[in-house]
Amino acid sequence: MQKNIYIVAGARPNFMKIAPIVRALNNQTILTYRIIHTGQHYDPEMNEVFFEELGIPQPDIFMGVGGGSHAQQTAKIMIAFEEYCQNDRPDAVLVVGDVNSTLACSIVAKKLQIPVAHVEAGLRSGDMRMPEEINRLVTDSISDWFFVTEPSGLRHLQHEGKPEAATFLVGHVMVDNLLYQAEKLAHMDTRHFATAPFKTAQLDAGKRYGVITLHRPSNVDDAETFSGISAALKEIARELPLIFPVHPRTRNNLDKFTIDLGPNITLIGPQAYMPFLHLWKDAAVVLTDSGGLQEETTALGVPCITIRENTERPITVEEGSNTLAGTDPAHIIEETIKILRSPDKPCRRPELWDGKAAERIVAILAEALAQSPVKSE
Repeated sequence: MQKNIYIVAGARPNFMKIAPIVRALNNQTILTYRIIHTGQHYDPEMNEVFFEELGIPQPDIFMGVGGGSHAQQTAKIMIAFEEYCQNDRPDAVLVVGDVNSTLACSIVAKKLQIPVAHVEAGLRSGDMRMPEEINRLVTDSISDWFFVTEPSGLRHLQHEGKPEAATFLVGHVMVDNLLYQAEKLAHMDTRHFATAPFKTAQLDAGKRYGVITLHRPSNVDDAETFSGISAALKEIARELPLIFPVHPRTRNNLDKFTIDLGPNITLIGPQAYMPFLHLWKDAAVVLTDSGGLQEETTALGVPCITIRENTERPITVEEGSNTLAGTDPAHIIEETIKILRSPDKPCRRPELWDGKAAERIVAILAEALAQSPVKSE
């Protein structure tokens, strides 16, 4: 008898993570699924073409919970998700990453005695000021299956007392999706991308370029911190043209704090996945505070400067192309110049980051759920 899984996503990056899992589910017959979009973030880029690019169907359920404070958003998701689970009870709930939807739906499922699978389990930054860190800790405290991207995750889960039989080092679904999209990108006409004019102009002139992303509140909501980071970027741009797809909160704070990034940093709006991949995959360096981009740059061997004091993805520093620079302007400049002077820093793609993580996850869940009792109607 087939078993049904609810797959939860709340924001555009979550769909990048569930897409390989959905594609793997489509290649077997033991498990069925429904895609639940909580609507945690409204994103105009998430249209029909977006799902076609990912190779997955549009969500079966769209909650449309929208924004609000962390508590308001989490509560709205919990109320809506509980109703869906009670009306059509799944055999398991699969959540990804560390957003509020991950936390909310995990709690609801466990209260209803529905087992939870957490993809990207065990990641820890040690920084309890990050809402994502709280979401990771709580989700892992109640999950039943832990799908881990790197060895540090296994160590954290072991330290927290999770059963070894329930923890699985499977690789990284975000890398699965990256390799899938990069292959598609190789056969696309990219001339219509908003990122194409900047990239073409630099390459045609024989120049290298860098890419910036900044969105974390700790970096962009504090005037002194943001001004310092901006001064560092402005200095780097004297040597290397930079392009900055600006997150809305970051754009607001640039205006609010009257920060001038100078003439060598090109500001553009937020980008869809493929135009952004087209841009950063050939960059001399990426400067970011994004967790996912640390991993994606490591997967493709693109030098990355992480503008944070910590990372929950240490393997990207230990084995990959990532450098943890902190937020001190002088250190950001120093580490970036090192890369520009010696761009061939030794790095490798971590073990099991081979594009097959989703296949491993689906195989494990299919075996586990096949052994579980049939649910009562």
